Amino acid sequence: MSEKISIKELLDDVEVEWKKLDDLVEFRRGSFPQPYGNSKWYDGEGSMPFVQVADVSDNGFYLNKDTKQKISKLAQPKSIFVEEGTVIVTLQGTIGRVAITQYDCYVDRTLAIFTNYKENINKKYFAYQLKSKFDLEKKYARGSTLKTITKEEFSKFEIPIPPLHVQSEIVRVLDNFTELTAELTAELTAELSARKKQYSYYRDQLLTFEDGEVEFKPLGEVGEFIRGKRFVRNDMKEKGFPCIHYGEMYTHYNVWAKEAKSFINENLASKLRVAERGDVVIVAAGETIEDIGMGTAWLGDTGVVIHDACFFFKSTLNPKYVAYFTRTKFFHDQIKKHISSGKISAINASGLSKAKIPIPYPNNPDKSLAEQERIVSILDKFDILTNSISEGLPREIELRQKQYEYYRDMLLSFPKAEDK
Repeated sequence: MSEKISIKELLDDVEVEWKKLDDLVEFRRGSFPQPYGNSKWYDGEGSMPFVQVADVSDNGFYLNKDTKQKISKLAQPKSIFVEEGTVIVTLQGTIGRVAITQYDCYVDRTLAIFTNYKENINKKYFAYQLKSKFDLEKKYARGSTLKTITKEEFSKFEIPIPPLHVQSEIVRVLDNFTELTAELTAELTAELSARKKQYSYYRDQLLTFEDGEVEFKPLGEVGEFIRGKRFVRNDMKEKGFPCIHYGEMYTHYNVWAKEAKSFINENLASKLRVAERGDVVIVAAGETIEDIGMGTAWLGDTGVVIHDACFFFKSTLNPKYVAYFTRTKFFHDQIKKHISSGKISAINASGLSKAKIPIPYPNNPDKSLAEQERIVSILDKFDILTNSISEGLPREIELRQKQYEYYRDMLLSFPKAEDK
């Protein structure tokens, strides 16, 4: 880290000229013939890579190896050709992804293309400055879900231009730090993935039994599925009666929960369906088949209102045993054939009821519950370990990214003459 600081100290007295983008470089937006859905604009003999926002990597100044779509020879005259080594930036949706193209391509209108530099500038230095500027400005971009920065807006962005040898040194340092950060992030991400796979393996093993050890019973025979009732996100408050919206099941809830993330008012709650302590809340709708069926045992001291894209399951089984079971491959393999797929994937109570759950010692309820508790106890220990890693590693990755951004911004920031 001392190398970065000492370099910054050396840069403090460097003479820097500030230039607005439109005084520094020529740029234009890409283009594509309309409508997008017309098949004649894509593929075929002589087709070329067609770069859209999704084709620009979020890490490093690279395009993805292969673009999602190829532009046909017919459409090419109606688009913008960009040669290898050109700086481009995304202007819509995911704003501020910057790339220096590694291959010749055509570029969509949701990106800006920079050519014909009016000042002597290191292209990689320019890309770093552009990325840093967009990272700041996109926070204030127009739009809610679909953010946009116009050509007119970013043309006024100001870029500091130190001497070329200083630009080159900044690029060298940032390239090295970027590489180290990327390597560490990749290692941490791989470790997190490996731990999750290890946990899933042990969970599935503990809930897999040989014939004769258990009795496999349809969930509909050992319990009852009750669908929640509809409420919308605008009904959700910071205080009131606890509720679970189906969208929160993917992001907030693990195998069990004692507290709700959201609430609704008491009057509305009285008209809806409430899961009690010991019920298992199960997701019944989602964007993909894989989203369906995940269960959370509700162990709160009060009831909780359930959204109509969920069921809650009442039974005499250990609720955490059921919740763990709903996260196994064995369970998902059983319910897949009962899931209807369309814009939204969904399953009904009948489909869930047909899935068979292994019941240890079915003729001895006390022994059965003791065995379920033993399995849950082991899985809880794995779950705690995995969650501590799952929480710790992303925090470490975030810390490294913030550290990188701090040194990047320090190296790319220069005082203006009026600020000295």
